[in-house]
Amino acid sequence: VQLQASGGGLVQAGGSLRLSCAASGRTFSGYRMAWFRQDPGKEREFVAVISFSGDWTDYANSVKGRFTISRDNAKNTVTLQMNSLKPEDTATYYCAAGIRVVADVRIAGLYDYWGQGTLVTVSS
Repeated sequence: VQLQASGGGLVQAGGSLRLSCAASGRTFSGYRMAWFRQDPGKEREFVAVISFSGDWTDYANSVKGRFTISRDNAKNTVTLQMNSLKPEDTATYYCAAGIRVVADVRIAGLYDYWGQGTLVTVSS
């Protein structure tokens, strides 16, 4: 599967952005989808995950209550609505797809496919 992330940009603290990830290739609904983020020199950090059918989600504590992940299997897209953005949310955001059943969905290394990343910059 190929993933194309978009929607990043520059926003002031307290503002909102909506990231999208478009998937092509194999059956999208067969993949668990997630968003990670990464600052230069740091490890890739889990942000949010959504199950194959969209009936289960999980979030990093740092974004819980501010970010919402959703998916549309008919359109092969997953989105991340980010509200009340903070300067510490600044990072390159990556969408990821995983098909394997894993013990911990927050581990980046357990995902099979990655998008190219989209930069989010939150100014104070």
